[in-house]
Amino acid sequence: MDIKLYNLEDLEDLVVELRNCEEALLQEIADPRMKQADVASTYGLAMLSSERDQIDWSKVNAAIMARWSQSGLLRIKKAAWKQMEGRA
Repeated sequence: MDIKLYNLEDLEDLVVELRNCEEALLQEIADPRMKQADVASTYGLAMLSSERDQIDWSKVNAAIMARWSQSGLLRIKKAAWKQMEGRA
């Protein structure tokens, strides 16, 4: 996972973007120490990323369901959307 910082004129315009989103998500999902809230945070950042159109969301969602079930996927998506709405 790479995090890239851009300073655009002053600190009010500072942008932080998650890179290699699909890989980061799949690693977190596979890590037994990671909780749904952890994955939801990364999922939300991935939805805001410039890479969002290149992410294989079906693969990511299948990995989430394999670990936590469909209801786990829905909880993660709900938390990610809530987070995304606060940052957009």
